[in-house]
Amino acid sequence: MKKQITVAFAAAAMAFAAGPQTYTGIITDNMCDNGDHRDMKMGSDAKCVVECVKGMNGKYVLYDAKAKKAYVLSDQKTPERFAAKRVTVVGTLDGAGKNLKVDSIAAAK
Repeated sequence: MKKQITVAFAAAAMAFAAGPQTYTGIITDNMCDNGDHRDMKMGSDAKCVVECVKGMNGKYVLYDAKAKKAYVLSDQKTPERFAAKRVTVVGTLDGAGKNLKVDSIAAAK
């Protein structure tokens, strides 16, 4: 029993210790989550991102080209002004590694 409690406390401590991290990538949508909007033929990449989110019930995501992975953002309002731009997001990744709870979004330097 003591071993189980110790393991539970250790897991909880690791979860809290991880906390928010910094992620850098492109704000895009989950329909074009690799950041390539050419096939959509909607004009600029920014326009495509916004249209896919608003008109097709898409979600804003942060696409990390290095990891070749897209993270669905918890904040679905702020990313609109950064559509198709490189940003830095401070937030916490969920256990599955798919959703990013956003603390802040800023233009990448």
